[in-house]
Amino acid sequence: MALIVSLPIGTPPQAQQMVLDTGSQLSWIQCHNKTPTTSFDPSLSSSFSILPCNHPICKPRVPDFTLPTTCDQNRLCHYSYFYADGTLAEGNLVREKITFSRYQSTPPLALGCATASQDAQGILGMNLGRLSFASQAKISKFSYCTPTRSNNGKTKPTGAFYLGQNPYSKTFKYVNILTFSESQHSPNFDPFAYTVGMEGIRIGSKRLNISRSVFRPDAGGSGQTMIDSGTEYTYLVNEAYDKIQQEIIRIVGSRLKKGYVYRESLDLCFNGNAMEIGRLIGNMVFEFGKGVEVVIGKERILDDVGRGISCLGIGRSERLGVPSNIIGNFHQQNQWVEFDIVNRRVGFGGAECSRSV
Repeated sequence: MALIVSLPIGTPPQAQQMVLDTGSQLSWIQCHNKTPTTSFDPSLSSSFSILPCNHPICKPRVPDFTLPTTCDQNRLCHYSYFYADGTLAEGNLVREKITFSRYQSTPPLALGCATASQDAQGILGMNLGRLSFASQAKISKFSYCTPTRSNNGKTKPTGAFYLGQNPYSKTFKYVNILTFSESQHSPNFDPFAYTVGMEGIRIGSKRLNISRSVFRPDAGGSGQTMIDSGTEYTYLVNEAYDKIQQEIIRIVGSRLKKGYVYRESLDLCFNGNAMEIGRLIGNMVFEFGKGVEVVIGKERILDDVGRGISCLGIGRSERLGVPSNIIGNFHQQNQWVEFDIVNRRVGFGGAECSRSV
C-alpha cells in the first residue's frame, strides 16, 4: 500500500491525491474528466499554464531528465512514461503552483497533467533529479511514516508526511546517501535515487552469508541499493535473494506453495496466514553502516495475498527488469523515513505510524 498525500494544487487550490514516490522525478496530477470529483480542473486555476514544444525541458534527453517527450498536434509538450511495474502515465507538461496557504505557495512548478493513466491518484516525484517536486520547491528535508496495512478494506489507515523539520527526528538513526563517479552512472545506475550502503541481512539470529559488495553498484551500475516509497515490495539481486530463499525454506519449507507466483513478482509463497508463518521465521533485519538497523517485525515479513496464501514481501529484482536492490514501502511500514537532502542522509525511526499524525 503506497503512502498517498493530498496537496493543494493551483490558485485557488484544488486538493489532489498523489502517491509519494521517492524513486521518480516527474510529479503529475490527474487532469481527465473520468473522475471529476478527484481530477484537477485547469480552467478553475489562474496560475495554470501549459508548456509549449519549444520549452527547454521539452527537448528530449535534457541531461538529467530522460522523460520521453514529443510535440503533439497542438504544439504542446506531450509526455508518456512507463514505470517499472508496467503502469503508464501520459499527458502534457504544465506549470502550476502548490498553494499551502493564503500566504505560502511555491513558484510555478513543472509537472505532468495526465490525460491517460491507469491509477486513481497522481504521483509526487521526490527523487534527487532537478525537476522533482523536492528540487523545484527547494525542500531541504522531508519525511513520511507508512502505516501498517489493514486487512479490513473498509478502513484506510492514515500515515504522516512532513515537509521540513520532523518533531520526532531526535530519535532517528542516519545513514549517508552515497555518491558515485560519473563512470558508474550507466547503463543500470540511477543517479537520482536515494542510494544507501546496506551491509547485510539477518533472519532471526542468523546473519546471512551475503557479501556487502552485492549491495553496492558495480562498474555498470548493477547492485545499487535504494529506498523507494513508490515501489510496493522489496526487490533484491539474485545473490542476496537466493540466500534469503535458502534460509526461509530451511525454516518453513514444509509450508511452501510450490509453483505459485503472486503478481509475477513474489515467488516465495506459503499455505497459511502471514502472522503464523512470520512467527516461525522471526524478525528480519536490514543492516546499514554506522550500526544502523531497520528491523522488519515478523508480522510484516509476509503479505497475506488471499485464499489462505502468504508471500514473502521480497522478490527478485530481475523480475522488474532492474538489476538493483530496492527497499519498497511494504518494508517501510511503521517506520519514519527522513530524507535529509542538504546533509545527504536518510534517517530511520520506528513508530506506530497510524498514531503519529
